Amino acid sequence: MGHWFYRNIVEPGKLPLLLALASFVLTFLITRTVTRLIRAGKGPFRNISPGGMHIHHVVPGVVLTLTGGFGAVAADRHGVASAVCAIVFGMGAGLVLDEFALILHLDDVYWSEQGRKSVEAVVLTAALVLLILLGFAPLGVNEVGPDERQDRRGFLLTVALNFLFVLIALFKGKFRMAVLGTLVPFVALFGALRLARPGSLWARKAYRRRPRARARAGLRAFHHDRRWNGLRRRFQDLIAGAPDRLPLRRPGDRR
Repeated sequence: MGHWFYRNIVEPGKLPLLLALASFVLTFLITRTVTRLIRAGKGPFRNISPGGMHIHHVVPGVVLTLTGGFGAVAADRHGVASAVCAIVFGMGAGLVLDEFALILHLDDVYWSEQGRKSVEAVVLTAALVLLILLGFAPLGVNEVGPDERQDRRGFLLTVALNFLFVLIALFKGKFRMAVLGTLVPFVALFGALRLARPGSLWARKAYRRRPRARARAGLRAFHHDRRWNGLRRRFQDLIAGAPDRLPLRRPGDRR
């Protein structure tokens, strides 16, 4: 195990990335635990509201992200400073993405259904970083051998095809598959070949005069959502807490 860790993590210079991922996930879990305690009115934790203005934790998250990011650029990736900056960056990214939905909607939707987008962003980011640690490279570049790298045509064709699959999957409304497909080309290819989701740009353009394809796409999306949405929601509720069922909530109130 120690030999594998040194050969695959330390020697290639991936230790800062591993530390950033660990601090990112740990910060998100700790933050969600604290906010859930605040929401339940338990423990010593309270919202920070100096002068009556609620300070969201995305604010210190941005500061930590900038500090760690600029520090990592200036530091040697094999040095102690790089490891420290990676931890700081991961902490900041965890705080920022925990309120990703707030940034997206420009509203405090932390405990609403829209707030689930924050959890999805965190899980997707952690999965992408983990794939990079495991050796995957963007757009299938890792699958190009040394001989092919010397052949610019083959190299550029591989990248272009993988990028095309990612774009098609994105246009078909398969956002998760498109993002994961940037590192795992077969995922993007699978998403590009399957029927588009109803309401996507591809479905509106390509299925406009194809009622059968439109009906099949709607039926497939219905069965897919019925099969996976419940499981995905239970997992999100487990790690981040279930959203509020009450429609009204005071702005900035995490309870």
